[in-house]
Amino acid sequence: MNRRAQSNVVGVAILLGLTVLALGAVTASVGNLVETNAAAADANRVASDLAATVQPVRTTGVRVGTLAFTDGRLDTVERSIRVLDRSGVVLERPANALVFEAGAYTTTLLGGAVTLGRDGGGRFVREPPITADEDVLVVGLPVLDGTVVAGGESKRVRLHTHVTHARHDLGTAAYRVAVETARPRPWKQFFAAANAAISVRDFDGDGVTSVVARFPGERAGYVVVHRVEVSRRG
Repeated sequence: MNRRAQSNVVGVAILLGLTVLALGAVTASVGNLVETNAAAADANRVASDLAATVQPVRTTGVRVGTLAFTDGRLDTVERSIRVLDRSGVVLERPANALVFEAGAYTTTLLGGAVTLGRDGGGRFVREPPITADEDVLVVGLPVLDGTVVAGGESKRVRLHTHVTHARHDLGTAAYRVAVETARPRPWKQFFAAANAAISVRDFDGDGVTSVVARFPGERAGYVVVHRVEVSRRG
């Protein structure tokens, strides 16, 4: 075989090798895209299911719903919500949160709000039940009481909730609301839209900061605690 023929053979071999590498890269990219789309679909589905199943403000008594996903994990995590005046904390509750994670996507139920996010971002699928005007601040404070863990082989989770309500009149003062959360962005945006000044603070030194919203002036303050006993059935 002459040198030219050898060169042609080597050239063909190199091209075949590059083609195999390219196909491998394409296959890997397609696989990653499929996994990402599946995780996004799971996170969106769980967000819709949580919003439909856990309705602490609109519900009194028992409610049963189902969360469905193809892959991921659902956990209960410790979180607190506080209401403060100029002197300090006037009311604090262990609000806790239900957190679903699938790939880079996270869905969180906290304080009545449902948050959907990827990596460091996030947006509200359902806003928290907190309203403020010039004269009145009403803080709906859903509190999750119970532990729910699911994942692995558990692709369908039936949630059982029992909701009760208690109203607290805090009187007239200058108030702040602090929400402990690992996804602060949507909370900051929500409070900023309510004309509150925003800061962050780690109240208990656990590394998870709270978004602190300071409302201008003095107003009548009310807190409605919505206690949600939550458990997994089946």
